Amino acid sequence: MPTLGIDLGGTFARAAVVDAKGNIIASAKMALGERSPSAVVESIAHAAKAAVDTAGTPVQGCGVGAAGQIHGESGVLAVAPNLGWRNVPLGEMLRTRLGYPVRVVNDLSAAAWGELNAGAGRGSQDMYTVFVGSGVGSAIIAGGRLVTGGGGVAGELGHIKVVPNGRRCGCGELGCLEAYAGGHNLIAQTRELLATGRSQVLKELTGGDPARVTPVTLEQAAEAGDAEAREIYERASLMLAVAVANQVTVLNPARLILGGGVLTHCPGIRRRVVEGVQAFASTTSREGLLISDAELGDDSGLIGAALLA
Repeated sequence: MPTLGIDLGGTFARAAVVDAKGNIIASAKMALGERSPSAVVESIAHAAKAAVDTAGTPVQGCGVGAAGQIHGESGVLAVAPNLGWRNVPLGEMLRTRLGYPVRVVNDLSAAAWGELNAGAGRGSQDMYTVFVGSGVGSAIIAGGRLVTGGGGVAGELGHIKVVPNGRRCGCGELGCLEAYAGGHNLIAQTRELLATGRSQVLKELTGGDPARVTPVTLEQAAEAGDAEAREIYERASLMLAVAVANQVTVLNPARLILGGGVLTHCPGIRRRVVEGVQAFASTTSREGLLISDAELGDDSGLIGAALLA
């Protein structure tokens, strides 16, 4: 029997009915209006019903990939910065609302499981997945099993500290990798530079409108020779490259999967990460390492969450 996968982001809740091979039978999407837990649960329930009704088949359980830190198997979101949540028992709320078993995991864990079973990770048993989008996330597959750690938050690459007492991250802590290299924070740093009026290149690229700033804008400004934009860009790229390389040294994966909007749309940053793995990971840890792009796109989390259910 198929299962239901939910991808819970900061703007939308997506639902899909997925078969045992990772094929999406039907899907639906609901915009999140009010961000209170009860309102979000209702949005998820509406998306789930629409997907199940379209599929025309019952489901035996539900997996949820949520952007945030999850307390083990409890289904409690300890921190969900995009929603402004702390210690929300999402799993229990959804089990009550939907009426069938629910498993809640980090969104990158769901994406990695999707890629392992139906995407770029097929055939691998030891895999490390890094997505750089609005934030920075990663997940560890070892011996064919998802590694979640003693408290359920293993693989939080975005929240390793790269600058002691540095920029404030969305998680509330200081100096996280995500605060320098996540998409939202690349935009924030670029807007700060634009506001100084010192970057003629950024002004020309955006017409002076901060709403037009994206990570791609930063890459374009850096490549056009703007010294301050290049400083932001090179710092973020180097931090990402060293962080990923160190994880390759520690974990010794057979496969490294790269994805997310920043790595997809900013080829210079992706290239620096790949070059960084070759330059900074220990020689023995990267022998035989295969580096691949994620194949499932936005569906990786949906498929992975459903398969984890």
